Amino acid sequence: MERRDFVTSAIAMAGAALSGGEGRAQAQPPREFYQLRKYTLQTGIQLALAQNYFAHALIPVLNRMAMAPIGAFKLDIGPETPTYYLLIPATSAEALVTLDTRLAEDTEFIKASTAFWGAPPSAPAFVRVESSLMSAFAGWPKIVVPKGEKRIFQLRTYESASYAGHVRKVQMFNEAEIGIFTRTGLAPVFFGDTLIGARMPSLTYMLTFADVADLIEKWKVFGSDPAWKDLSHRPQNTDAEIVSSISNLYLSPLDCSQI
Repeated sequence: MERRDFVTSAIAMAGAALSGGEGRAQAQPPREFYQLRKYTLQTGIQLALAQNYFAHALIPVLNRMAMAPIGAFKLDIGPETPTYYLLIPATSAEALVTLDTRLAEDTEFIKASTAFWGAPPSAPAFVRVESSLMSAFAGWPKIVVPKGEKRIFQLRTYESASYAGHVRKVQMFNEAEIGIFTRTGLAPVFFGDTLIGARMPSLTYMLTFADVADLIEKWKVFGSDPAWKDLSHRPQNTDAEIVSSISNLYLSPLDCSQI
């Protein structure tokens, strides 16, 4: 078995296991896979280099590879600023696992990305790039692009102390919590179950709002909803049992973002 086939097979098996079994995963509607890239930058020329790279090199080649819509965001509230995030959807895990190799083989991309891709060590284009690979939730299998020109985004990651707790939290979302989100006015963009990345087991999701006031009001409505109170207080569903840490970032879209 070739390495590429082995990696793809392993990821598929992991996704099936977290979905509750191979047969159950196969019976579900097709789901997207996501690569979430975090670009840690320094204030100054790196910000312009990254935005130019996204707009004129990376996003165009990703779209040519049938990966769309691409989300490009800057961190507004959270640690480690300045930081940019890139959300890349695909129909297969293999497409994302092999992405950098295919980028290096695309002559049009290499030509357009020279300043960023080939920046010299004396003037690097970034501090560090980290990425995670995720599988979309069964209950929210594809990215939903928000309506409205002015938006902010909330990126939340839940870590669990055990794989059992993590699987239970994913089940909560799929079985009821996503429905409560949408009924109470929260607007999800994506939900991702981390297959490869740091600080596992974990899940990440993104919500969108008109502004911070809208965010506060929508979460208030959700938090006081009777169905949510009942769901979150059932045995094995409490945060103390299944969620060990939550990170909460506020983002805004870059001009080149397709989300």
